[in-house]
Amino acid sequence: MTVFIKSWGWEELLECTEHYVVKKIFMRAGHCCSLQYHQEKTESFFLVSGRMRFHYGDKVEILETEDLWPASFRHIPVGMIHRMEALDEDIVYLETSTPQLDDVVRLADKYGRVPTP
Repeated sequence: MTVFIKSWGWEELLECTEHYVVKKIFMRAGHCCSLQYHQEKTESFFLVSGRMRFHYGDKVEILETEDLWPASFRHIPVGMIHRMEALDEDIVYLETSTPQLDDVVRLADKYGRVPTP
């Protein structure tokens, strides 16, 4: 298994094939991933533990938010702007996606990672 350390926690690559990818993702309380979208990749996630705020939409200026609890499931189609945020406790979620691991268009990031040009 491969683990990728992130500013907000870590991702564990559980399965990676030419057709799909499965990750276990741990995010520390009060942290979030980049505001991003994908040009080819589609993904779905299942919240295992903790409370998550899911930010999503078609335009950065008009994002919706939804607070999720364990056993929540959401699908993220190609092009949907999104961000996952751990609220008052650490979260763990499982993510399945198509195999384009590097398909991330970063729009904003609180850890200083550069937005995708």
